[in-house]
Amino acid sequence: MFDIGFWELVLIAVIGLVVLGPERLPVAIRNVSRWVGAAKRMAGSVRDELEQELKIKELQDNLRKAEQAGMKDLDPELQQSVDTLRQHAADVQRPYASSTETPRPEAPSSEPSPTDKR
Repeated sequence: MFDIGFWELVLIAVIGLVVLGPERLPVAIRNVSRWVGAAKRMAGSVRDELEQELKIKELQDNLRKAEQAGMKDLDPELQQSVDTLRQHAADVQRPYASSTETPRPEAPSSEPSPTDKR
């Protein structure tokens, strides 16, 4: 990644030992390794999100091609993309379908409620 060889690492370790001392060097190494791990996890997360966005873009392009072809006589790969896109769209809309059903308001009754004070 950084193209650091063995002797460069030895030199960095010796300088760290001289500057930080033997008591604080292990703590510093742990902190640096945590930062590097967090950076790797963040980079992996960004990479996964970009791959997912690229797949979505590819599915959208395939859907546009299918619409232009009139959704007839599609090659198997394109048909699979269309089916996958339809399935994901249905999965996304399921939670919203149940939440869009609004409860009907009750008709006002002619009898006063027990909490009404007149």
